[in-house]
Amino acid sequence: MSTEQRESLEAILRQSSLPAAGDVDGQRRLRQCRAQGGTAPSLQFILPMHNPDRERQEFDMSEALDRNARIIAEFRANKGRVGGVFEGAPLVLVHHRGRKSGQEHVSPTMYLPHDTAPDIVYVFATKGGAPTNPDWYRNLTAAGEGTIERGSATYQVTVRDLSGAERDRIYAEQARRYPGFAEYARQTAGIRIIPVLELRRA
Repeated sequence: MSTEQRESLEAILRQSSLPAAGDVDGQRRLRQCRAQGGTAPSLQFILPMHNPDRERQEFDMSEALDRNARIIAEFRANKGRVGGVFEGAPLVLVHHRGRKSGQEHVSPTMYLPHDTAPDIVYVFATKGGAPTNPDWYRNLTAAGEGTIERGSATYQVTVRDLSGAERDRIYAEQARRYPGFAEYARQTAGIRIIPVLELRRA
């Protein structure tokens, strides 16, 4: 719970708790409430019900943000190279703006380089095999452009959402090189087709 949330809750509790023995006005209001068939304020209506799924989701989100921050810092300190699970994998930092907030975000993601055009890379909206598309995909396709950090270079890109045989061919090649992508496709089968974006240097 944040400080702001805690202070807000304490304020609510102060306003809703039972009056102290020496609080004459408070005791009088309580007696009037009971005489009219009412009840004393209850924390049942003040405190939110315990929701372990929501707590787990908030924890996972915070953990993911921390992990992304570490990857981004390591990427920038080593000209695009990182260790851990991404060691040796081609990685870019995708800059995108929220469609509603306008706030800029940075998302690390693996990419596939074009066979012959060095100014083109492909990125894959896998979201780890989740049933929904990641925010960065929706933001990029809505804007039609973005910025990426690749190695030590930072440049603007145009965005093209691939489809049909072209999309399938690019995804299949990525899955051949990195079998985890085949597993993502298996997890999302019948739910969504994992989008593939072409990012071309502007």
